[in-house]
Amino acid sequence: MPIIHVTDRAGNESAIEARPGYTVMETIRDAGFDDLLALCGGCCSCATCHVLVAEEQLSLLPAMSPDEDDLLESSDHRQANSRLSCQLEISDALDGLKVTIAPED
Repeated sequence: MPIIHVTDRAGNESAIEARPGYTVMETIRDAGFDDLLALCGGCCSCATCHVLVAEEQLSLLPAMSPDEDDLLESSDHRQANSRLSCQLEISDALDGLKVTIAPED
């Protein structure tokens, strides 16, 4: 089972088992991280599941959709490595993925 490394807003890092077919957002939410609100439940209609992906791992991810890009534009904390975790599906290729929960807007 793939492992993802999540850093919360306080700087605490946790390694979490992730199930292929689920999203990074579902994995973080199900692990009990309160920092990740995910208000829309993964519908790509808010930006409350915003994470920062380790820059050296960005090439592992699918291209960003126009909807995701538009939602991230509304964030004051957008960076070059910003993604919406609801748009990142877990696969064995993401084993070792490192994400940091972005500051709340």
